[in-house]
Amino acid sequence: MPAITDQAPPAVAKDMAALGAYLDQAIPRKKAGDNLLIATWNLRAFASLTREWTATAKDSPKRDLRALLAIGEIVRRFDVIAIQEVKGDLRALRDLLRWLGEDWAFLMTDITLGGAGNDERMAFLFDTTRLKPSGLACELVVPPEWLGEIGPDALRRQFARTPYAVSFKAADTTFILVTLHVTFGDPATERVPELKGIARWMREWANQANAWSQNLIALGDFNIDRQGDPLWQAFVSTGLAAPEALNKAPRTVFSDPGKPETNKFYDQIAWFQTAAGVPKLAMTFRSAGYVDFLPYVYTGMGLSKQAISYRLSDHFPLWAEFALA
Repeated sequence: MPAITDQAPPAVAKDMAALGAYLDQAIPRKKAGDNLLIATWNLRAFASLTREWTATAKDSPKRDLRALLAIGEIVRRFDVIAIQEVKGDLRALRDLLRWLGEDWAFLMTDITLGGAGNDERMAFLFDTTRLKPSGLACELVVPPEWLGEIGPDALRRQFARTPYAVSFKAADTTFILVTLHVTFGDPATERVPELKGIARWMREWANQANAWSQNLIALGDFNIDRQGDPLWQAFVSTGLAAPEALNKAPRTVFSDPGKPETNKFYDQIAWFQTAAGVPKLAMTFRSAGYVDFLPYVYTGMGLSKQAISYRLSDHFPLWAEFALA
């Protein structure tokens, strides 16, 4: 049985070389003491793994070493990445960390029990040569007094998947990341109370920070359908804003520029800003973007986007770069 650390077959190595060349152009390089690269990625049902380079039609799960190698090539380009949909089975995560090497570490929650929680964890993977945890790790809990204020018949329970906050330090810069995965309610209006609760909780926390110097950033899968819709309004209701560079970025492999209805705003990286649009951060935002891995994986195999989504992911990673100096 092959392992992720083995030499990849020629076809896989060719794909990885092309993916690597693309990533070199698409993502800023890590520069010591100069920049910080933060990312978020909803990795579809990131759980078990078929330890073969290319899973066959009979194999289950469909995620294989070929997909995991591509995931690793993307993850290692960042200093820290929030991953949603890490499941109870950690086989793929363990293999990924083995490939990334001893300089990489992770922090994560336990699985969320109950049907709505979908057996999911929240996780941060980070490059220990570039940053380290600075002491804070907590989960978002909404005070009972807020439940009636958020909206009629709103949050009568805690979040199905509790948002997870961790503080990190890179050089002399401290920042707090809050990762979340909002429940995909049907209809979409079922997501509004949860988004309002998250926005208010973060606003209250930010108000307690000393001159915003803690660099509070929210990232994850907010399950927002369209910019300007009620979900978006709930998201921005307390001053959260995403960089303009991400507003046109596709979120999923199923996005089609010719079909606006497919262009969702599920995933976000956001922080608070003033009414004039000035970020309330102690560090300077530089750039942002997404990673379109589709042209560089499983080439020549004729796999559909749907098939690739089960092997690698249905969501694209989003990233943001900040200046440390």
